Amino acid sequence: MELLLSICLVSSPADCRSENITVSMEATAPMACMMTAQQTIAQWQESHPKWRVARWKCGQTNRKQVAI
Repeated sequence: MELLLSICLVSSPADCRSENITVSMEATAPMACMMTAQQTIAQWQESHPKWRVARWKCGQTNRKQVAI
């Protein structure tokens, strides 16, 4: 399960991008993601003060592990 963020620069609100935070590698209920989302977003925001979270949602992890 991932937390899908839409983030924008505080100094330039028109400069936005997407950021994904893995909440769990296992398939969990979306409600579990929703219950921890605010705390996770707050922690992310503290370590990224130049960015503002404009929107967020929970989604399934679709990434495949690739050996490098």
